[in-house]
Amino acid sequence: MLPVQHRMRSSSDFRAAMRGGVRTARPTVVVHARHSQSPPTRVGFVVSKAVGNAVTRNRVKRRLRHLVIPLLDECPDAIVVVRALPPAASEPDRLASDLSEAWARTMARLTQGGSPHAKETG
Repeated sequence: MLPVQHRMRSSSDFRAAMRGGVRTARPTVVVHARHSQSPPTRVGFVVSKAVGNAVTRNRVKRRLRHLVIPLLDECPDAIVVVRALPPAASEPDRLASDLSEAWARTMARLTQGGSPHAKETG
């Protein structure tokens, strides 16, 4: 379970991370991040109806929450949004590798002071 202090709940935080930060896309996920003034790192998840029905979306969200926990240690103070794409439900084995890859690249670009509107796809 993702610790309470690391959960993002504010819609303004979601908006700030997605519009003003850096992002990296992979076939199953997109990771958006922006520096935060207040520690610790907070993470939010977006899983749209395009991913599947409610059961499928919740399963993907639980899987993502579980996969993010070990990644929080290697992260600067930031707000992070993990957005699941439709293949996240149909390719669960690929989800873990895509998330860790996208997370690492996004954090590297964030610490290097990447352009606020920079994006990377792969």
